[in-house]
Amino acid sequence: MDISAKEARRIKVRHKTIYTYQGQVQASKHSLHLRPIDDWRQRVVSYELKINPSVPVIEFEDVFGNWAQRFELKNPYQQLEIEATSTVDLLDVDPFDFANHAIHPQFPLVWMPWERTMLAPYLAPRELPDTQIQELFDYAMSFVSRNNGDLMETLFDINLTLFHEYRYSPGSTTLFTTPYDVFVSKQGVCQDFSNLFINLARLLGIPARYVCGYIHTGNSGTARAGSDATHAWVQLYIPHIGWKGFDPTNGVLPTTNHIRTGYGRHFRDVAPTSGTILGLNHGNETLTIDIEVTDLNTQITSSAPPPNQSPEALTVTTKT
Repeated sequence: MDISAKEARRIKVRHKTIYTYQGQVQASKHSLHLRPIDDWRQRVVSYELKINPSVPVIEFEDVFGNWAQRFELKNPYQQLEIEATSTVDLLDVDPFDFANHAIHPQFPLVWMPWERTMLAPYLAPRELPDTQIQELFDYAMSFVSRNNGDLMETLFDINLTLFHEYRYSPGSTTLFTTPYDVFVSKQGVCQDFSNLFINLARLLGIPARYVCGYIHTGNSGTARAGSDATHAWVQLYIPHIGWKGFDPTNGVLPTTNHIRTGYGRHFRDVAPTSGTILGLNHGNETLTIDIEVTDLNTQITSSAPPPNQSPEALTVTTKT
């Protein structure tokens, strides 16, 4: 399908990450998921990556089909800058177009053996104590029951419930917060709501994957994460429909406000920046993230919040 033949929205994303250290880092290895996905709904017009100190970059397709990049720094440094600039055309597709299909899936879902083999990574919920899994399963089944077993109505209900009944609370969770923790506390950020939705769906036998990317809000405050530019949501695999996006943070189905950079089983598979640093003997790390998402049709810009509001944005491990 030619995206130019359809109505498209052109978005520009600038994502700059700066690591600053008190001591010297002797060497490091890094992995990036900053280049947006290129498919029939989203076309990458341009992409530029700048790294300081300058270093060769290897670009490849990861096991999930995402664009990924890797690089190594072999000389000591105290500051690392990574800046990616992308221009993307987003096809304006009706998120409810599936409603015109004659097939309306119901519970329980039945997968052919080969389908289950292909979807296996997206069907396994996070390992938690049995009692917690049971509570989450009962919670998931409550949505099925009150929607009379209708699959799509159940998913819409979960999406809106997480939006209405869970508090968007930056800084209230960490990378180690579990879906059960979110269920109990009823608060979190986009990563947490996505993780909870993914686990509820998988407990119901629905394949679910984590989506990392950006959201354009124009800083208007109409979206729940009013100034959030980095974002996370979910896609669920619906029989005879395919992968369908749900954004529980904002209670919507993703459209031309959402720019996808990667799919994975969970956030670790698609973190925008991740890496391992070697030989940092002393000193703290300071992280600065600066993101702008601009609608080039209207020149409205959405800026990212401080890093502590976006735990989905970074995963770093350190070895001494």
